[in-house]
Amino acid sequence: MDTLTFWDGAWHEGSPNLMGPRDHAFWLGSIVFDGGRAFDGCGPDLDQHSERVVRSAITMGLNPTKTAAEILALSKEGVRLFGLKAELYVRPMFWATKGGPGPISIDPDSTKFCLCIYTSPMRAGTPLSLGLCRTIRRPTPESAPTAAKASALYPNSSRGVREVQARGFTNGVVLDALGNVAETCSSNLFLVKDGVVITPVPNGSFLAGITRNRVIALLREAGRAVVERTVTPAELDDADELFTTGNAGKVQPVGRYESRDLQPGPVSRQAHELYMAYSHSQRVM
Repeated sequence: MDTLTFWDGAWHEGSPNLMGPRDHAFWLGSIVFDGGRAFDGCGPDLDQHSERVVRSAITMGLNPTKTAAEILALSKEGVRLFGLKAELYVRPMFWATKGGPGPISIDPDSTKFCLCIYTSPMRAGTPLSLGLCRTIRRPTPESAPTAAKASALYPNSSRGVREVQARGFTNGVVLDALGNVAETCSSNLFLVKDGVVITPVPNGSFLAGITRNRVIALLREAGRAVVERTVTPAELDDADELFTTGNAGKVQPVGRYESRDLQPGPVSRQAHELYMAYSHSQRVM
């Protein structure tokens, strides 16, 4: 079994057809989602992912048809159906099927929900390479729904990935509208200098991720100094270590940034080990 989708009150194996060409989300992008992880019978912070998708829906003008508690219960049920050893991505989604009175507005009462859980091998601890995106920037809150985990934000990130992959990198570092470091195309970014962990302060241009916040808390509890502040691109050139956090790869060291080769260092290893230990305390079966 590769995929289970909860839709219309029941679990369905595979990826059922849920939209038609006139659905608002199909052609106008009114979709929000979240992405949790489950592995080794554990589901770290699935409660927070359930809460965030509800907040994202409200931010987009949707009317959530499931509570966070209901989504969490369904997520745990679905994870258990896969068994103990499965490495899973857990993705709840809300979207609009109808427009409102305006030409492109949303009818919030047409909101639909599904939960898709599917096998996705873990990349935690695997080094990646980063290049600086030159053709895109993160949008401002006035120009895009940056407070939501909205599908509408991802085509821009896909453009950045396409750019840096053409130059031989795994992912890209994206700047905000002012030219400061925001995140990668799909994860939050940390640098280490003289033993201090530094990460861009949330400024409305990117989501401060759930895994990011968890890693910050775990490092601080372990006595490591973590500073959230404005980060310039030049600081990445001089960093002792770089690592990323996100749901696809959890904590991943950066082995190459632009022309610099980097070794996974002690702080990124500590962050990875602390996060994995925390994750294994969050049992769902």
